[in-house]
This record gives sequence, C-alpha cells and structure tokens, in this order.
Amino acid sequence: MADTGIFATTAEVQYKAGANASATSKAEAYTNSFIAQAESYINTATRKNWSDVYTSLNVDVKAVLKECASNLAAIYVINYDMSGFTSRIEAEDMVNILYRRAIDSIKILIDQKIETFITGA
Repeated sequence: MADTGIFATTAEVQYKAGANASATSKAEAYTNSFIAQAESYINTATRKNWSDVYTSLNVDVKAVLKECASNLAAIYVINYDMSGFTSRIEAEDMVNILYRRAIDSIKILIDQKIETFITGA
C-alpha cells in the first residue's frame, strides 16, 4: 500500500518543485511518500498530531499545514534528482525558499497563541 498524506496534494507538491524537477522524482508514488514523510515531520516537530485532528481544524490552520507539508515534500522532490535544473544553484535556491517558508509554518504551528488566534477567528 502506498503512503499518502492528507495535508497536501501531489499536484501542489509538483507545482512547487517546479517545471525543471525530474519526472521521476515528481512521480505520484514518490510524491505521496514525500507528503506522508513531511506530515510525520510536522507532527513530530510541533509535538502535536495534526493528522488525527485534521478534519476538525479551522480552514486557516489547514492552509498552514498544507503550505508546510507541500513545501517540505517539494524539497524532497528536488533533492531526489536535481538533474533537470539548469544548475545546482537553481535547485538549491528553490530548496532554500521552500525551506524558509516551511520553517516559518512550523513556528506558527508551535506557537499556541497564534494557534488560539487562528482557531478563534
């Protein structure tokens, strides 16, 4: 049985990985596995199992989880095979941008004051 995630979609990850990401690393089986790994990382890093309570979450919290998971999974796609990019620097720039936004999302999810604000909105 293939790994699948619930926070992000394959299409979102493939879009963020970019047109130059290899077709092999953007394959649905790999992308789904990368999404599942990203979600496990998010749950562990934030010390909260968002997967178990996902359906009851506010739409804004779901959007933050989607952004974080799709960014992390896109990083995995790019790192898996950088051969399609015009240069390693181009691939690394994309990874750096996605990483920064993923870390910002993790910080938002950890901060209980922000979570309370979003949930109460």
